[in-house]
Amino acid sequence: MTLGPDSEVVWRWGEAALTATLVNTWLVMGLLTLGAWWLTRRLSDGPSLSRWQNLLESLVSGIDDQIRQVSHQPPARYRPFVGTLFLFIAVSNLLEVVPGFASPMGSLSTTTALAICVFVAVPLYGIAREGPLGYLRHYLQPSWLMLPFNVIGELSRTVALAVRLYGNIMSGTLIVAILLGLTPYVFPVLMQLLGLLTGMIQAYIFAVLAMVYIASAASAQRERRQVPRPTEGGNTHG
Repeated sequence: MTLGPDSEVVWRWGEAALTATLVNTWLVMGLLTLGAWWLTRRLSDGPSLSRWQNLLESLVSGIDDQIRQVSHQPPARYRPFVGTLFLFIAVSNLLEVVPGFASPMGSLSTTTALAICVFVAVPLYGIAREGPLGYLRHYLQPSWLMLPFNVIGELSRTVALAVRLYGNIMSGTLIVAILLGLTPYVFPVLMQLLGLLTGMIQAYIFAVLAMVYIASAASAQRERRQVPRPTEGGNTHG
């Protein structure tokens, strides 16, 4: 019995190996792509909407509301990235009910790749909003002596994102494996249902944390621009 998809080799050619992690990741990506095409091929703006369009609009509205609450900014800029993170993690975890499917989130390489995407997106969004110098200046706040600590903080939260998601998914898998050996009919079913709930929560937490990190970079720059500068003589009111 394997606890993670990395150890399950689907196909091997010499030193190259195709693991279940890659296969299942491609499967989730394909399902999301086909699902997006199928749900958006007959969109209507009339008074009567299909149940699938209602579901899609509810999902998009929910993502927009969460982005707006976290960032206090219009959600359109962040929706593609944050929404994709949430849907990819959520669908990966939900598909674990399918026999033989192991969630890619059970691989540390997958969670690390997602965390690196967040790590790269944070400065990209910050630079797009503030410019290169404006964004890089926050690493020197409140003093240039804080530069190494700010850089370490960026790296450590990336590691924390990857390990948190991986640890929560693998802990549920390990518990199910232990209970399967003790009571093979009752508890694993209950734990599988609990695992689905946990998987959805982890998808939500990962997406929200990604949005918090992205929004914090822009908000820090905005707050510094709004700090009033004293005029000559110390009178800030002119």
